[in-house]
Amino acid sequence: QVQLVESGGGLVQAGGSLRLSCAASGRTFSIYTMGWFRQAPGKEREFVAAIRWKSGNTYYADSVKGRFTISRDNAKNTVYLQMNSLKPEDTAVYYCAADATIVDVRIAYDYDYWGQGTQVTVSS
Repeated sequence: QVQLVESGGGLVQAGGSLRLSCAASGRTFSIYTMGWFRQAPGKEREFVAAIRWKSGNTYYADSVKGRFTISRDNAKNTVYLQMNSLKPEDTAVYYCAADATIVDVRIAYDYDYWGQGTQVTVSS
């Protein structure tokens, strides 16, 4: 089992920045991919970004490309999501996810482990 704990959400004005963190514990040696997803009220959970744990290869949704950066600290078993130039439409609960075997990083239901989520609210 892998446990994930997110932190760093909050309220920010449009154009501002936030950095989310996701700390993994448990069987972290089994992690192959970690991802960030978000879910706004009344909408489906959507892919934001992902990173391959060993290679560091990164993937982004078109809506956040150029504004968000995903990174990881292997020694701390932590993945980060730096969010810049935030927009009101980025408002959502952001979830961290991890999986040992996932191929298509954009598919939420393929991830086995999820954090509890952290709220990000961007005011206009």
